[in-house]
Amino acid sequence: MRKFLYTWRFYSFGREQYQECMNNIFNNNLLNLRQGNLVVAAFIACFSFYPLLIENSILKTGIYLGVALIALMLSFYSNYLLQQINIRKRQVYGFIVLFYLNLMLFGTYISVWANPDRAATIYAVFIISSLLLFVISPQFNLVLILGAMVIFMTSSVIIKESSVWILDVVNILVAGALSIYFCWQITKLRMGLEISAIKLEEERNKYVDQSITDELTQLRNRRDFMQTFQRYISNYRTSDDWLCVALADIDFFKLYNDHYGHPRGDECLRSIGEALNSLSSLGVYAARVGGEEFALLWFEKDVTHIDKIINHWTEAIRNLKIVHEKSKVSEYVTMSIGVYVVRCGSSHDTQALYDLADRALYTAKGSGRNCTIVGGEEIKEYKISPKE
Repeated sequence: MRKFLYTWRFYSFGREQYQECMNNIFNNNLLNLRQGNLVVAAFIACFSFYPLLIENSILKTGIYLGVALIALMLSFYSNYLLQQINIRKRQVYGFIVLFYLNLMLFGTYISVWANPDRAATIYAVFIISSLLLFVISPQFNLVLILGAMVIFMTSSVIIKESSVWILDVVNILVAGALSIYFCWQITKLRMGLEISAIKLEEERNKYVDQSITDELTQLRNRRDFMQTFQRYISNYRTSDDWLCVALADIDFFKLYNDHYGHPRGDECLRSIGEALNSLSSLGVYAARVGGEEFALLWFEKDVTHIDKIINHWTEAIRNLKIVHEKSKVSEYVTMSIGVYVVRCGSSHDTQALYDLADRALYTAKGSGRNCTIVGGEEIKEYKISPKE
């Protein structure tokens, strides 16, 4: 019994996955509310002329039009909620209850109060099956269906003769049982489809992430760098004045590999990648664009802040204290860095800016390595030496 209840409440999918699926598909209820209420309003409004023309009953016509007006108002408000960013679940549940209550009372009036001498097979099925429009929890679905059945059966027993209400009770019980079953199956199917969609999206994101991530350093790769570079020079914030493009090489990395071996070289690259990843807290994008070559992008409001980024960068590398006996500039691994600074919006040629940053990098190498050269069209080229 416990296992049945666990499955019936959809927890067999896992509670967290159940919540995620319900959140993803819950807003579809608002769309169905809008369309369902619109259909109900149009149908009942057209049907309202029947009692006026055939039965000459102004009261019935007024009730019909009142129900149609309520449905129309609910449709309009559902459309309003669809345009909101944050929709509370209680609002949606409340509107489902109002929609169902409006439909249930109208159906009960038509099938019981207005026609006490007739069985209500069609209306009973119509009222109960209207919940098939929504994807809701089985508990909520059960409460609504049982509520409709109780109201329907009570009204029928009180108003109709026993020869008629017995058939009504049988009809509503059958309709209710079928509705509970099909609502459960439809919701389960929707949740299964949603879970499949989530898994496919996760797999897609996984493969996309793998295609743009350097496996060794866990930095972005050259492909993602060029795409991000293009996006940076095209879509910058109005508060940003400067775009900084930096290229860096590990000094004498070939000598490091030859002396310590490629496994130690890979470990060195991995450590450098972790250090550059830490710059993301400063708004710096980092990528590995070659063997021992790295590229960084970031925006600045004030060009004087560039030195702080560079100093933070070189300090992070120095703190790694990766011993490099074959280096000609330091006992530890160091980097040569070239930075080119351009005013946002002044250029859209990524290759040209890349080449200018690369030229600054070669200037840093020619200046003794283990330093940074910063330049730009509106900035006089200068050198930043590492702090001792």
